Amino acid sequence: MAGRAGAFGFGCVGVVLAAGAGTRYGMPKVLAEGGAWLRGAVAALRGGGCRAVIVTLGATGPDVAAVGLPEGARGVWVAEWATGMGASVRAGLRAAARSGAEYVAIMPVDTPDVGAEVVARVIAAAIDSPTGMARAVFRNTPGHPVVLEKRHWEPVYSAAQGNSGGRTYLRGNNAMVCVTCDDLATGSDRDYPTTTAR
Repeated sequence: MAGRAGAFGFGCVGVVLAAGAGTRYGMPKVLAEGGAWLRGAVAALRGGGCRAVIVTLGATGPDVAAVGLPEGARGVWVAEWATGMGASVRAGLRAAARSGAEYVAIMPVDTPDVGAEVVARVIAAAIDSPTGMARAVFRNTPGHPVVLEKRHWEPVYSAAQGNSGGRTYLRGNNAMVCVTCDDLATGSDRDYPTTTAR
């Protein structure tokens, strides 16, 4: 397992979905806590086995310098970011396809307690599954990251419309391996400044 996971790390790229305006939060979440969420998401993906990380940007504008991307990450401007998460997923997958990676690990910027151990566990499950797809599950609820082998990118890309980040394809696919990560994190996304729950 360790050998395969190490080899996988060279063929996986991470995608942080961070293009939204964060209307309920009160600011783009890519800037939340002085950029701490962004740094944490990039560190989790890099530490969990991704050779590089792509960050989708939108509401903050196309100036990557304004966000201050961490080392090991590069920004991708999503011109149609206001149409919903689907645009961010599509942009991330396009960039992943150009990277030559065989797998992608996707996670939103607003799950700050998801760390490298969660990412590594889900990556390992995707490697070991003949279907090449796995996702973290917290308290019996599907969460992130979602790890997908290249053969799934096109159908996810097609399904990612509006505020659906490919949910239709993922939920309708019995091949998805669900990886329980309750012992490592809550997986909770932060929609409001004072909330820690979904």
